[in-house]
Amino acid sequence: MILVTGATGTIGSHVVRLLTERGLPFRAMSRRERPGGVRADFGDPASLARAVADVDTVFLVTVPPVPTADHDLALVTAARAAGVRKIVKLSAIGSGERFDGATVGAWHLAAEEAIEAGGLAWTMLRPPSFASNLLWHRALIQAGEPIPNLVGDSRQAVVDPRDVAEVAVAAMTGDAHDGQRYDLTGPELLTFADQAAILEGVLERPVRIADAPALDGLPAGMVTGIGWARAGGAAYVTDHVPRVLGRPAGTFEQWARDHREAFAAVP
Repeated sequence: MILVTGATGTIGSHVVRLLTERGLPFRAMSRRERPGGVRADFGDPASLARAVADVDTVFLVTVPPVPTADHDLALVTAARAAGVRKIVKLSAIGSGERFDGATVGAWHLAAEEAIEAGGLAWTMLRPPSFASNLLWHRALIQAGEPIPNLVGDSRQAVVDPRDVAEVAVAAMTGDAHDGQRYDLTGPELLTFADQAAILEGVLERPVRIADAPALDGLPAGMVTGIGWARAGGAAYVTDHVPRVLGRPAGTFEQWARDHREAFAAVP
């Protein structure tokens, strides 16, 4: 039995789809009741204990409003108590790097270290920016308004979330990826302006960008990560997706073509 946390999110929803297509047993965890799922909250230890009961493997995704390792650590504690064998954690590229006197992805690093110290089998998935992040700006794009650029002229190997989910499923359903950290990048380095230009070509309508205002007001952990990316920390490509999946990583352009209709729909 696999427990999928974040089952309705960007990666979790694809993981659920893949497990369903393959006929594999899983339990989808979310904070709301859903058919065939389990309702649980990271702040409620009793609900987590119910969620991990009789589970062999956990796909761990937490997205708290403010970056914190607390949710991950709560799930790890419940998993160890229930005898869970493996955790596949969705982390983030650069976690553990030092930038401007702070640790990039410190909350992810703390959770990774707790998982390793807990005696479980594990795989850490560290993607950069998702291609699907552009969907956050559908309303602005439809209105012809500029979309905010947080990362300046820096480049990232933007990854298709479907690839991340497929690697996650491979890690959960076999032992070949135990003990591995994978930086799951796309096949090419792109600036935010490059992404906008590619999407503009696919949609056949203008996609404008504008420099985002100062990062004041964002949590310190997010500011550190954005600053690290702006300074070029994420400007590299790996072969981890093709190595695991046996095929090339998907391009941003292909993702955009596959989701063209999503930008036409009302968000």
